[in-house]
Order: sequence, then structure tokens, then C-alpha cells
Amino acid sequence: MSDALERDALWEDFHRVVNMTSAELAAWLRVSDAGETSEPLPDRAGSGTGQHVLAILQKRRTDLTENDLRVMEEVVDAVTERTDPENEPVAEDTGLRHRLMTLGHDPLKA
Repeated sequence: MSDALERDALWEDFHRVVNMTSAELAAWLRVSDAGETSEPLPDRAGSGTGQHVLAILQKRRTDLTENDLRVMEEVVDAVTERTDPENEPVAEDTGLRHRLMTLGHDPLKA
């Protein structure tokens, strides 16, 4: 994906589906990964994909790597596939909401 128009479209799609800020995502990753008696180090909390999304949110468009672009495509596809605009928010499906939040998408956020 080297075409500038495709990169720009992916950037826009990614920021459309990732509706949590980097601070919100970082906090969610820490909470979701915490146990009853322990909590992970902040930079190691959450899944690898969640950490990668967080890193992408902190980058400028010009600093994206090919790996970043691949993860962005995966996140856009995953969120789009699991959400239906007519049925959002999915308050009754807490598991789905939490999985989406790990990718940076909170279905209950307007």
C-alpha cells in the first residue's frame, strides 16, 4: 500500500473507527489486563494489537510503517465487520464491546 491516496483513505477510516483517544485506550488496556492482585506495567498492558493501535494513535501520518498500515487495515476490517450502525450501541453485549474497546472502538461512544 504505497499509493498516497490509499494511505490517506486508510488513515481516515482508521480514525473513524478508532473513536477512543490514546489516553482512553491506554487506560482501558491497563484495566482490562489487570488482575485481582496485580496490574501489568503500563507499556505492557493489553494485547499486542491494542498496544500497536495505541502506538499508531501517537504517530503522525507521515511516520507510519508498512506494519502500521497492515494493523490499521486489520482494525478497520475487524471493527467494521463486528459493528452494525443500525444496532449500535451494543450495550447488551459486554463481551463484544470489550473486544472492540481493545482495538480502540467504544460502541457506546457517540
